[in-house]
Amino acid sequence: MQLFPCPFCGLRPETEFHFAGDLGNLRPEGFLDVSTETWTDYLFAHNNPRGESKEIWKHLTCMEVFTMTRDTVSHKVTSSTALLPEGDAQ
Repeated sequence: MQLFPCPFCGLRPETEFHFAGDLGNLRPEGFLDVSTETWTDYLFAHNNPRGESKEIWKHLTCMEVFTMTRDTVSHKVTSSTALLPEGDAQ
């Protein structure tokens, strides 16, 4: 079993986490006026890169959401960082 680093709880088993999507895949605004093609791209067209990938994950134990950078080939996690609310600076 792989261990993932939660920035709040430390290393935990992968079964405690939920993949929430690619970082930067933003929901289209004004959903009543969005075309079918735009919704289809948002829901189904994902990056799926070979190598480094930046993703959003949720730790189901502490319910915190964070970003994780990992290699999709080796599965090595290189970083995990807490997501800041909009407008907050690091």
